[in-house]
Amino acid sequence: MTDNQELLTIASLVPEGSRVLDLGCGRGELLAHLQAHRGCTGYGVDIADANVLACVQRGVNVLQANLEDGLAAFDDQSFDVVLQMETFQHLRNAEDMLRETARVGRMGIVSFPNFAHWANRLAVLRGRMPVTRTLPYEWYDTPNIRVGTFADFEVLARKNGLTILDSLGLHAGKPVRRWPNALASVAVFKFER
Repeated sequence: MTDNQELLTIASLVPEGSRVLDLGCGRGELLAHLQAHRGCTGYGVDIADANVLACVQRGVNVLQANLEDGLAAFDDQSFDVVLQMETFQHLRNAEDMLRETARVGRMGIVSFPNFAHWANRLAVLRGRMPVTRTLPYEWYDTPNIRVGTFADFEVLARKNGLTILDSLGLHAGKPVRRWPNALASVAVFKFER
């Protein structure tokens, strides 16, 4: 997560003083911000050596693990908030990880590229897969193994017995509340079981 406005918007969804688990935490920017500015504690989880090192250098507690292996190491409701910021689309077991997020955390917050954004729709109408700031890869070399939309996540949440507490879009780092399925390049959902 590199955009400062996006980081601040996501951070504002996390209650102050929360115990947080950040899945796919990257270099630890969000968790460091939550610790410094919202009084949160917790852990990041990432698989990449460079990201784990960056977290340690930032003073963020981090565990190196593959999310595809699940969250069996964590007890039910052991965190106030479990974050999945733009990791969901990289997981083969996305639905299982969503259920695990709801099991381990009292609340979950996920974000992912919104494939229904108007610019993506236009690219597909032109016969091409989109290449955008949010989806910066060509179709043949993308780390994203799935694409989704606001409407898709709402259906998945209902299917898994989750209650959506808040949803918004992000575009160019700014919140989008009106017509986010068409106007936002990133979808953000806050939910609980």
